[in-house]
Formats: sequence, C-alpha cells, structure tokens
Amino acid sequence: MINSQPAEMAASGETAASQVFSALKQDLIRGRFAAGEKLAISALKERYEVGLSPLREALNRLAAYGLLEQHNQRGFRVPPLSVEELEDISRLRMQLECMALTQAFQEGDAEWESQLLAASHRLSRANKAQGEIEQWEQAHQRFHRTLLAPCGSHWLLRFIEQLHDQFDRYRRLAPGNPEIRERLDAQHGELVELALDRRIHDARYLLEDHIRQSWEVAKGACEQG
Repeated sequence: MINSQPAEMAASGETAASQVFSALKQDLIRGRFAAGEKLAISALKERYEVGLSPLREALNRLAAYGLLEQHNQRGFRVPPLSVEELEDISRLRMQLECMALTQAFQEGDAEWESQLLAASHRLSRANKAQGEIEQWEQAHQRFHRTLLAPCGSHWLLRFIEQLHDQFDRYRRLAPGNPEIRERLDAQHGELVELALDRRIHDARYLLEDHIRQSWEVAKGACEQG
C-alpha cells in the first residue's frame, strides 16, 4: 500500500498524489483493471489507502497521460483496446525510437557501451518463470532505456517512454507467443552487437522489426473474446 512506509515517503519527498499516480499507473499497464472499466472512487481510495484530493490529482494526471479517460468531469474509465490505436502507437514507436537510436549511436561512448552490455546481461538472465515476470519486465524496460539513453533529447525520450507505457498495456494483456518471444529475445543481443559496431542502418532495420514483432504479440489483446 502506498502509505505503508511513511518515513521513506517523507525522505523521498514524494507526495501522496505522486505515490498513487505511480502505483495506479503500474496497475493500469499491468492490466489490473479491465479495458473500458469505470473506476469507482471509493474502491480506489480503499485500495491505495489515499484521500480524495490526492487521488483526484493522480487520476487527472493519468488522464492527461492517456492511461485513463475522463467523462464529463465526473468519472474515469480505462481506455478501450483498439487495433487502430495499437498500430498508431507502433508506427510512432518506430519513427521516434529509430531517431533516438541514430543519435544514441552518434553520441554513445565507452561508458554507454558498458552499461548496455550490463543491461543486456541482466535481461538475458532474468527469470521469466512463474512469479518472476516483473523481474523480467524491469530488466526489459532498463535495456530499452539504456539503448537510447545517449540520444541527448529529454523530450524525445519522454515521448518514447509514454508510447512504451501505452504499448505495454496491450502487450501485457495479450496471450503469450513463445515463438515470437524467442525471436524478440534474440534480437536484444543482436541490437547490442550492432550498437558496439555502430552499424546504424542495420540497427534501425532490426529495431523496426523488433517493434513489428512485438506488435504481432500485442494485437492479441484486441483479438480475445
């Protein structure tokens, strides 16, 4: 619960609204609420142990971020799933991430290469067995962040992060596809090799295919029942 460690919260300087924003954001991405579901304020207050004012602030921020829909200033719903929206998100990911990748290859130094190798190693070792999926998700997120980190544009990385969150809401609701998952895992290592060699054209092509393969998995969320 978000207020279970008040001393740590005070030490970090995080407000109650920031805490519930982070917790609810992760729950929305993980599919803890159904697409199209209307959120009950009273249930959210109990679930996250937070007052009405910080909860409202967090809900408004999540609506502005795109992970919630606000209706007539009175209620909030989880956005529905749409193949068209997922395609739009995927196209933008390709464009922005390839732009960031090009800049990262130009600006990345030896320290970046070291960090990328470490992130790749942690991802390859992450245990995706039952009960360990969150460990893999964190390692996966860290790898993609590290890959693009030297691009030099805070706003570009910020937009990419938002697109990843929107995309992951679909991906994590979709049924697993072991065959594609195996190809995606192999592509992470290939991206590292291309980064070390600064083979940008090959890396851009591979990253586009990586996003396209991920889309093949994620669209399964729209095809269920």
